[in-house]
This record gives sequence, C-alpha cells and structure tokens, in this order.
Amino acid sequence: MVTLRLVFSAAILLAVARPRLRGIPGRSWVIITVFGLVLGSMNLLFYEAISRIDLGAAVTIEVLGPLVLSVIVARRAIAWLWAVLAFAGVALLGSGGFHDLDLVGVLFALGAAVTWALYILSSRRTGEIIEGLGGLAIAMAIGALAVLPFGIAQAGATLLHPAVLGLGAAVALLSSAIPYALELIALRRISAATFSVLMATSPGIATLAGFLILQQHIGWLEAGGIALVICASIGAVRMRERREPEAAVIEEAPA
Repeated sequence: MVTLRLVFSAAILLAVARPRLRGIPGRSWVIITVFGLVLGSMNLLFYEAISRIDLGAAVTIEVLGPLVLSVIVARRAIAWLWAVLAFAGVALLGSGGFHDLDLVGVLFALGAAVTWALYILSSRRTGEIIEGLGGLAIAMAIGALAVLPFGIAQAGATLLHPAVLGLGAAVALLSSAIPYALELIALRRISAATFSVLMATSPGIATLAGFLILQQHIGWLEAGGIALVICASIGAVRMRERREPEAAVIEEAPA
C-alpha cells in the first residue's frame, strides 16, 4: 500500500505540477532528494508500526516528532507551555492504547515520529526553493522509487490487481497528494513551530472521526486529551498572530 500510495501520488502531482527539471541547481536537488527519501521512510515506518500496534497508539507516538520540533525551533519561552499542553493531551489520548504494545512496533512509530519532524523541515525548505508543487512532485517520485523495491518484494504481482490498484489510487489521492500539497502551501505561510503544534491535533481528529463515523467510544480521558490539544493549537496560533504585528512595527520603525 505504501508503494501504491507514493507511486500514484507522484503520478498525480507530476501531471498537475509539470515541474521543469532543467535549471534546478545541484544544491536544490540535494534538498529535494532528502525530502523524497524522508517521505518514503515516513510512510514505510508508519505502516510497519500500525501492522504491529493499535492505530491510535501509533499516531499518538508519531505525533511526538512535531511536538519536540515545536520546542526546538520556537524562539519564545511560552512555546514550551503550548508544547507541554499538547504533549499532555496526546498522552491522555493514548492512555487507553499503550497496554501490551509490541516493542518493535513502538520503535517503528518512534522512527516515524523522527521522520515526521524531518518531513516538516524538508517540506518547508523545498517550498522555499521551488515555486508551486513542482518540488513536492519530484520528491514524491523519488520517494516512490525508493520504496518500489520493498513493494515488489512483498506483494509481487498483487500490486497489479485491479481492486488493489483502485484502493491504492484512492489512498494516494486522499492521504498523500491532497494533504501533502496543502501542507506544503501551509508551511509557506506559517512557522514550523506553529505547524508542528497544529499537527498535534491528528490524534484528536482521528478520535473524533472514530466517534462520529465509526461510533467508537470516547472516554473522559480521551475527551480531556482532545481539549488540551485544541487549547495548545489555539495558543500557538494566537501567539503567532501577536508576534507578527510586533515584527511589522519593528520593521517600519525609523532607524
């Protein structure tokens, strides 16, 4: 599924963006290649994790990457407060799903957390050096080529089954092509710190979707976790809104 997800996503993005390969400097190719390898690794590690541990637990562990990044790249002390609140919320969300976890699955999820943080940084850098979605399209193609041997080795001819191809195309569109494009655009407009804390809403959104769509039960601890993560996200956004006018005043002040 990872192979189909990345291959179809690359095909969709290349068709839409139509990036020009000529004229891209060598240094930019290094950044794009790193971005592509991060994309492939992040997807492989996450799918290996959810094949061994519960989905909610895997997402909760994975989101620790952006949370740690939010503290590292933030320049204000108050960022620690929002990160701690988000971390506490994520911990509450996973409080019911960390029993008897497979150690290998946890390690894969932690690896996915690290690559998610690297994804945020490399996606932002790629968006800065290449306009539009061209950089993302090229990186997705590199990631697809990187994981292709794993997909062929594991699934073989099953990859070409019509039903499997259809599911792969749907997953690629809904979970890679559209979200990654929107995230790249978002990272051009907000800081990596704010984006990282906002990404902490993923377990909360997944829990709410399970409750509303799949009729899965939400306990008081999970509800409290969602509330903490939402508060942390709002705080991070409001902090940036207050900081931007201050920066504008400083820039406009006479020397």
